[in-house]
Amino acid sequence: MTEETPGFDEKPDVPSDAAPEDAAQAESADKAGSAPAGDVTDIALQAQLDQVRTALNERTADLQRLQAEYQNYRRRVERDRVTVKEIAAANLLSELLPTLDDVGRAREHGELVGGFKSVAESLETVVAKLGLQQFGKEGEPFDPTIHEALMHSYAPDVTETTCVAILQPGYRIGERTIRPARVAVAEPQPGAQGAKSTSDEDVKASDEESGGPDEG
Repeated sequence: MTEETPGFDEKPDVPSDAAPEDAAQAESADKAGSAPAGDVTDIALQAQLDQVRTALNERTADLQRLQAEYQNYRRRVERDRVTVKEIAAANLLSELLPTLDDVGRAREHGELVGGFKSVAESLETVVAKLGLQQFGKEGEPFDPTIHEALMHSYAPDVTETTCVAILQPGYRIGERTIRPARVAVAEPQPGAQGAKSTSDEDVKASDEESGGPDEG
């Protein structure tokens, strides 16, 4: 029975008649054969990691897209809700405009007294809470988008088309005009600007001929 000598590692089987160079090559081949196994494992793990990262990026992009679509949906619903509310209020208040016109005329003639005055003021308070706003003032420039001209004249004291009388006030809800202001407008007198310029030139020429304006 042969005893194994402790302290020596087993080496690859090499024929007893092999040269020392052959033994070295056999040992080197054994080491080279065991090394690629670790590299293959690392490559496989790296590939799996890349797949997980790709899947994570795709899911993240999907979530971001869904969040953006949801935010757009919420804004659209809110905008539609406000629009529907304004349309409903405009339809209701349009039916009350003749009554508000009567209240305004009664106030102008001093007939808004007693119980009628209380009812009228309560009505005006309610429509104001619903968002109804009155517009249209004398002296403001004429704007065809919010004014309806019912009367036309010329005036020497205006430099542009101007609302000189409010026949019926206009009403709006937010940015929505439910009735334009019905107005009388005045335009600058034809030739007034030219006549004024000519008169100024005549005065200037006269001053130059006489050596300037008289002093004193």
